[in-house]
Amino acid sequence: MGLLALLGIAFYFEANHYLAHAQSTLRDRVIETLAARFKTKVELAELDVWLADGLHVSGKGLKIFGPTDPNPSEAGLQPLISVPEFHFQTALSNLLRPSLLRSPMRVDTVHVKGMVLNIPPRENQGRLSEMGDESGKQMMSTMKTSLAVDQFVCEDTELIIHTSKPGKKPLVFQIGHLEMKEIGPGQPLRFDATLINPTPKGNIKSVGTFGPFREDSPRETPVAGDYSFTQVDLGTLNGISGTLSSTGKYGGTLGRIEVSGATDTPDFRVAVSGHPVALHTDFHAIVDGTDGDTYLNPVKARFLHSLLTANGKVVRVNDRPGRDIELDVISDRARVEDLLWLGVKTDPPVLSGPVEMKTKLSLLPGPEDIANRLKLDGNFRITGGRFSSKKIQDGIDSLSLRSRGKPQQANEHTEVGVPSELNGTFRLDRGLLTFPVLQFAVPGTHADVNGQYSLDGNTFDFHGKLRLDAKLSQMITGWKSKMLKAVDPLFSKHGAGTEVPFEVSGTRDAPRFGLDLGVGPGHVKVEAGKDAPSTPAPF
Repeated sequence: MGLLALLGIAFYFEANHYLAHAQSTLRDRVIETLAARFKTKVELAELDVWLADGLHVSGKGLKIFGPTDPNPSEAGLQPLISVPEFHFQTALSNLLRPSLLRSPMRVDTVHVKGMVLNIPPRENQGRLSEMGDESGKQMMSTMKTSLAVDQFVCEDTELIIHTSKPGKKPLVFQIGHLEMKEIGPGQPLRFDATLINPTPKGNIKSVGTFGPFREDSPRETPVAGDYSFTQVDLGTLNGISGTLSSTGKYGGTLGRIEVSGATDTPDFRVAVSGHPVALHTDFHAIVDGTDGDTYLNPVKARFLHSLLTANGKVVRVNDRPGRDIELDVISDRARVEDLLWLGVKTDPPVLSGPVEMKTKLSLLPGPEDIANRLKLDGNFRITGGRFSSKKIQDGIDSLSLRSRGKPQQANEHTEVGVPSELNGTFRLDRGLLTFPVLQFAVPGTHADVNGQYSLDGNTFDFHGKLRLDAKLSQMITGWKSKMLKAVDPLFSKHGAGTEVPFEVSGTRDAPRFGLDLGVGPGHVKVEAGKDAPSTPAPF
């Protein structure tokens, strides 16, 4: 027992002998190692060392500056890396080895909290490189890397990539948890990270490699890995909902990251319609670290029986939070009923059939519902279209028969489901579809109209002209046919057929589909299913 007591006393004094020197020496070691590694000035506000089941070291106020100024702290420059808190420990046996205070010293794990990495704009990196090379030569000639770390465990890390464009805010990544392991000297770090995505809300898990860090040009630091983004609530975005999951891979440098991946949302909804669809996308994107903009080339979206392809960009704006989405969307394999089901409230969709479409899509940032921020400007062509509303389709069938000079068959409804051909240009703004040019054709009839249609399905308002193969008097039977023979020349086109005013108005449930003949002191309109005139009655 006496021997053990003596050994314990000896150990205590020996340990404290080293501990007295360790605090100042380790502080110098940390600064020396980091200064040599980054070829720049390093500041460390506090460093505490104590014994408790090994040697414990904690520090505060660590700052690593980019080599842009001989006195960076005096110039008030933002540090390249700042660490508010860190700590690590080594085995107690290391404390009794003379090598503890000699080079090199190895640490298993360093725990870091609140680290901020500031990546400067590209134009600043030439100076970083020049000054970094010169200061590095001087430091490396007198210093040796004397502290080796096997693993970093970081909590609440923030990566800030500063933009080179005036007025644009930096690109900020919040990294909730980050573990990095060194593969070998001069090799990249292997990392396992959880990134916090604020909108739509969710966590992105990623495993990959980072580095070697280019202290002379941080934007050129390589990065590569795989990611997963699961159980993402799209309801945090005004105007849409659903649960998204996404997986993919990325690679490149901090200044230019290429991303390829896929997303699945089995219950995607646009609020204005409320109709769920299973939405799948495959995409390739480039994130430009110079300004934080993302370039999509391409995105392929598939839902129901339709496929859309989009190319464009997602850019950050100066005067408001969020991003402005600008896309060119093309589809030659889509169904109009799918598009209407996704974006229009009416059930079933008012029209079905194959559709070809090209449109420019713009989605401005802001707190409003997506339906009020979405803008479209494009053209389309529908072949073999059929209307789901019996009233509308009956009117189309009747019109086709009458315009071919078959009024009796029209009265008897002998033809059902005449296909319609539509093409034209359209604009969507604040939930209202406007058609500056709309051409409509069925056998015997061609229409040139323009008008509006609301996404809630409550309003139809189209006006234009119909060109009919038959004369006006040939479109109806009985005494009205004889009466209209006198006015046939007024509505004929080059002595044949008829050209008359045309309108569709009302609502989906109560459409008004008519010809305004303008005969006599009043207006005469002809109903869809019979010859009796009314004032004003739907065609």
